[in-house]
Amino acid sequence: MGKDQWVTAMKKYAYLWVQDWCNEHGWTDLFLERYHYWAFPPGAVLPQPIPFDVLHAIKLEKGLSPTERLWYGAGLAIATLSTLGSCVFSNPFPLVLAFSLCALTVAYLEEDEFQ
Repeated sequence: MGKDQWVTAMKKYAYLWVQDWCNEHGWTDLFLERYHYWAFPPGAVLPQPIPFDVLHAIKLEKGLSPTERLWYGAGLAIATLSTLGSCVFSNPFPLVLAFSLCALTVAYLEEDEFQ
């Protein structure tokens, strides 16, 4: 996976999970375009998006992707540190900062599904 694909990789589904499914079911040349996985089904000449129900089944089987774990862990750490900081300094500003950073994290992990 190239650098550009790594930066724009889907956060919800790990690339290797989808690649393993493609190998098991005969889909070839997996690639990522605008947060959607595409591949060539068996015997096809045009790529098709990986079906949403397949991605959903992979997600249910595998759980959180490494990217999700990283972002959720960072959000939890920031929330914990800001709570402690708010108590120590008797000031609500650390909580406001944590709220805005956690809101950005949720927005980053939000995925538009047009299925």
